[in-house]
Amino acid sequence: MTFEQALLAAIDGKTKPLGALGRIEDLAAQLARLQHSLTPRAETCRLIIFAADHGIAEEGVSAFPQTVTREMVKNFLAGGAAANVFARSTGAEIVVVDAGVAGEPFLHSDLIDARIGAGTANSATGPAMSEDQLETALQAGARFGAEGAADVMAFGEMGIANTSAASLLAAKLTGREVGDFVGRGTGLDDPGLAHKAAVLARAAARKAGRLPGREALREYGGFEIAMMAGAMMGAAEAHRLVLVDGFIASAAAAAALDIMPEARAAMVFAHLSEEAGHHSLLEALDVRPLLSLGLRLGEGTGALLAWPLVRASAAMLTEMASFESAGVSRQ
Repeated sequence: MTFEQALLAAIDGKTKPLGALGRIEDLAAQLARLQHSLTPRAETCRLIIFAADHGIAEEGVSAFPQTVTREMVKNFLAGGAAANVFARSTGAEIVVVDAGVAGEPFLHSDLIDARIGAGTANSATGPAMSEDQLETALQAGARFGAEGAADVMAFGEMGIANTSAASLLAAKLTGREVGDFVGRGTGLDDPGLAHKAAVLARAAARKAGRLPGREALREYGGFEIAMMAGAMMGAAEAHRLVLVDGFIASAAAAAALDIMPEARAAMVFAHLSEEAGHHSLLEALDVRPLLSLGLRLGEGTGALLAWPLVRASAAMLTEMASFESAGVSRQ
């Protein structure tokens, strides 16, 4: 019997009608295949929040000033953000990484300093980062994704104007118009949304057509998005399940998948965001998210809310009785 046959027999042999646990069965199978084990582990989850700033913020594409990135990093470190609350409630670990926040480096013992620079360049007028900066971000992210002992990895982000970067990345990675991915971000009003759309259209016009993953990240990404893409690839190579959060994390995932298509086997898209472009991006990626909760926050919050479902799926496969062990009739 092959591993695949044994896996399907194990799932179908549990005390339930065939397919009765729906997506939980799919999750259990994905985890088992990734770990190549009929008793996969999903006991620990680590959320890494990557923070960085974006030069395109100077174009006025966000409802909040760039200083909020630094302020939110301090909030994460103090344990007061939504991600902290959700991590505590689900038993997940949080790590915060400075990938390139504007201003001077932080002096905090709980913050990991992996700064590529004090924010990217303005992608409306030129490449967001150099080739060397991109490679540094990808390699640092790969190390973060592969290190440690967590069974499951989740990745979040913080960076004012990063929905603009994600919209541009989504457009360039899919070959669609950037207007398909432009949303209100942190809460733009109608005039603000129109201005953002115009700025992003101008930025997208710098490079015509679809771009490969590395070039898209270099031209339009953020340091935190590039590092997150690297982390997803590193986690996949280490056979760890990757919980993909909302719109920005999905843009990082799209870049990672363009660079390393086999990473898809490790990815679980946690939820459908309320950010306008997320539905279009998930449609282009042909994935079905687990949850739809009206979230539009980022930080890895949606990934954390999906984590208990992953843990339950592993428990189903490893702890649930079979018809034979329970003495239950299949007919």
